[in-house]
Amino acid sequence: MSSNQKNSGPLVSVLMPTYNRPRYLREAIESVLRQTYPNFEIILVRDGGISVSEVVKHFNDPRIIFIDREQNQGKPYSLNEAIDRAKGKYVCYLDDDDIYYPNHIEALVSALEGQEKYQVAYSDLYKAHCRIEPDGRRVVLSKNIEVTRDFNRMLMLQFNHALHVSLMHRRDLFEKTGKYNEELNVMIDWDMTRRMAFFADFVHVHKITGEYYAAVENSDRISIKRRKSVHNCLWNILTIRSTRPAKPWTKVKDLSLILIAECLDAQVRQELMDIWSHSFYPYQIYLPLPQEDLDRLETMVPNILGVPVSMKSSPEERFDAALRCCEGDYIAILPSDFCLKGNESAWIERSLKPLMSCDDPDQAFEAVGSTPRCWSAVFKREQIERARRQYGNLPVWESVAATGIKLREPRYEEFPFQFDDLVKAAEEVEEKGNWLYASQIFEYMCEKYRNELWMKTRWANALYHAGRYAEALSITEELNLKRPTVSTLLIEARIHRKRDDVSLAIEQFEKAEDILQGSELAWSH
Repeated sequence: MSSNQKNSGPLVSVLMPTYNRPRYLREAIESVLRQTYPNFEIILVRDGGISVSEVVKHFNDPRIIFIDREQNQGKPYSLNEAIDRAKGKYVCYLDDDDIYYPNHIEALVSALEGQEKYQVAYSDLYKAHCRIEPDGRRVVLSKNIEVTRDFNRMLMLQFNHALHVSLMHRRDLFEKTGKYNEELNVMIDWDMTRRMAFFADFVHVHKITGEYYAAVENSDRISIKRRKSVHNCLWNILTIRSTRPAKPWTKVKDLSLILIAECLDAQVRQELMDIWSHSFYPYQIYLPLPQEDLDRLETMVPNILGVPVSMKSSPEERFDAALRCCEGDYIAILPSDFCLKGNESAWIERSLKPLMSCDDPDQAFEAVGSTPRCWSAVFKREQIERARRQYGNLPVWESVAATGIKLREPRYEEFPFQFDDLVKAAEEVEEKGNWLYASQIFEYMCEKYRNELWMKTRWANALYHAGRYAEALSITEELNLKRPTVSTLLIEARIHRKRDDVSLAIEQFEKAEDILQGSELAWSH
């Protein structure tokens, strides 16, 4: 970015809620004021707790807009309050106990400006494991890049892989996503990034632009404490996964689940709960039942739409009534006695993903676990509408066959999250001490998938433990030229030590130590 661009670049709003961390807050603010990109404002919100007025006065900087509130309302409330005051074209976030490196805003603005494809950018961050001293000082023990994933929309719908401190996005995205959900008390950031994925593409900037702190014991982070409540955490997860922002969605297609039952009974209620707990792709459940049954329906499960039908209507008539009402791009049919496995968190997604990728207009997919007696499948809308239009007098599965639509269960290699499954498999192999096999898995992943820097680091580490020093050294030298990290520098140092290259080992150990101490090496590549 040129000097002229820096001076005339768009305004960036840094949203910073704070609660009871005046000591760390000073360092966080300082890290923003050290940015190489100068055109920013800080919207600082005191969410009750200890006064931070003296911290703000210390800086005496007009770019700090201070909202000083006595009452503790929670982080999402504070973020919404900050949004109302923000004037920037772009928005980014900083927790009061984390820091930006000087390149943070410049790197993300550079990724977003001058192009139309991406509306969200995120970088990599060090997780700084630290010991908290009795006087509150943090002693950094290690730094590693724990979350470094290229953007995957399906994954974002299930799990967050873009930390809020690493994130920058266009402010006008809030007009589509809505503001923060003030009912949530953990994973607030994922709720927002997930909603953004309905409307925007994300770009992963492969630069380290900051760090977030994690105490090795007795963490005072409110989110960490709240996650210890299993019930609270599960409620937040299910709420986030079933959130549906207002349409139209430009990046995500909708799914309609049609649940066929004879009457409202305990089995139907359990099936609704199972769908809620076993799915993450955005859906609505259509429930064709007599009105008197719908009037008795009481459930905490969201996104249920009742379709009134006659008590004497057949299963086909009930399905057709729901099909006429539903708005999904994909349609799934599900009997009320379908058994969802207790440990299966992506039952419909396993069939939906291959359907989304399939170009054959006559190929649809059965749900995993479907049987002739208990049949469940997912279709593209035009497929099932064609079948019912041409053969509406037949049972649903017969009309599908008569139309020439082929059905099969998805194969394992078509399931979502193949990359994540391989990472887990490699880690299990590492735990058994088979480092050479693990290195072969990581090598395969480097060739087949993205996430190159992350996978090459894991590959080099496995090669080192397998005693394949020359191969490991070749990879780490390449990585340390591109982007040295504590991990890659330590791997290279240990290899040099094994090969009795003491001076080279010391050189790499010292570079790793420099990063731990906060030197420019952490962000200069």
